[in-house]
Amino acid sequence: MSIDPADIAAIEAQLGRVPRGIAGIGHRCGCGLPDVVTTEPRLPDGTPFPTTYYLTCPRAASRIGTLEGGGTMKEMQDRLGTDPELAGAYRKAHEAYLAARAELGTVEEIAGISAGGMPDRVKCLHVLAGQSLAQGPGVNPLGDEVLEELGAWWATGPCVDVPTGPAGEDPA
Repeated sequence: MSIDPADIAAIEAQLGRVPRGIAGIGHRCGCGLPDVVTTEPRLPDGTPFPTTYYLTCPRAASRIGTLEGGGTMKEMQDRLGTDPELAGAYRKAHEAYLAARAELGTVEEIAGISAGGMPDRVKCLHVLAGQSLAQGPGVNPLGDEVLEELGAWWATGPCVDVPTGPAGEDPA
């Protein structure tokens, strides 16, 4: 799959480094830039990479970091242990994650391992939010909750400035 060079430039600006193993754009922010990339299960250097949906927007990532620092993961983890319906939905999110990665390829070293602590733990809210953005509402209940807590992170405009063409000119 070919990725638009403008998207690659935006992702590089978001991450502060050259992106690796991009299979596609998983989701676009309200501002139009990519905010989640779908990543190959094996990076170009051969490293297994279980994070299929990688959140790239630094503004969303920062807000999620604040949630993590505020105890949201522990609260969610506690609820998984007491709410069988939530635990079942979270397990289904794990299965949906694995199915999506299997469409990209099989990497034996990470077989059965999704990301974010699924299916039994809450380890990374960035991953859960990335899955909810890429696969849509209703797939990962905890990812959906994270997105609700974030609000409209894009409302103030794009998180990074990227040139639109040579010397900043619009190529249209």
